[in-house]
Amino acid sequence: MKNLFHKRIAKPLTVEQQIKRRTFISFGTFFALSAGAFAGWKWLYNSPKEVAGVTGNVRAPLRRALNKSELFFRNFFSNSHLVRTYPKSRAAIDVRVNSMIGIDDENFKSDKWFLNIKSTDGSLLKVSIDEIRSLPKTEIVFDFKCVEGWDQIQHWTGLKLIDFLDHYHLEDCVKKKYIGLETPNGKYYVGLEMESAVHPQTILAYEMNGKPLSIKHGAPLRLIIPVKYGIKNLKRIGTMSFSDTRPRDYWAERGYDYYSGL
Repeated sequence: MKNLFHKRIAKPLTVEQQIKRRTFISFGTFFALSAGAFAGWKWLYNSPKEVAGVTGNVRAPLRRALNKSELFFRNFFSNSHLVRTYPKSRAAIDVRVNSMIGIDDENFKSDKWFLNIKSTDGSLLKVSIDEIRSLPKTEIVFDFKCVEGWDQIQHWTGLKLIDFLDHYHLEDCVKKKYIGLETPNGKYYVGLEMESAVHPQTILAYEMNGKPLSIKHGAPLRLIIPVKYGIKNLKRIGTMSFSDTRPRDYWAERGYDYYSGL
């Protein structure tokens, strides 16, 4: 006797049915994810802005995420990790100039310049470019990266920042968490965590392609910090200070990531 409860064998789907099924699933998944993304964007867009201070101009949840990312990367940062370097033959001859903020003072005179070091004990140290040039020289050819998306292999010469700090016996300053740098007119300024400031590839540069810096590239002295995006590579350093709290930072105040690491 034929088994009335015998399980029916499902007919295999035709190729056309399989295509329709996959298309339905794909579009359904796409619209579900799109709806979720839109809801997330709308939530972020309607979130309150952060309280303006050292950082500003972004939504509070986004700033919290950026700060968490900074803590994560700082915990894994190591001075043994070096950026890739290149032979001098690879360096650009025409080095790109991206901004003149803070160095557009027509009355600036390089021969009147001094680097002002605000020590943690309240004293002020003034250092001339000739004094800096007399210290051990180092060179680096690396891929300079901008947050706008471009990059360029560049050749810089100067003094390692850690060697500068050691030479002037600023050990107590190095114990601080942050270092702040400003142009002489105070119009451009950056804040750096000490770990990256004392990285062995961070230098106080006074030459580009073997020649003294031009005014547009930050003469007489600028920062070159390969582990950061270009916005942290301050031109024409006028003042250096140290603290355990974040120094003010020009682009962080305008919504950019304070850390800006690579």
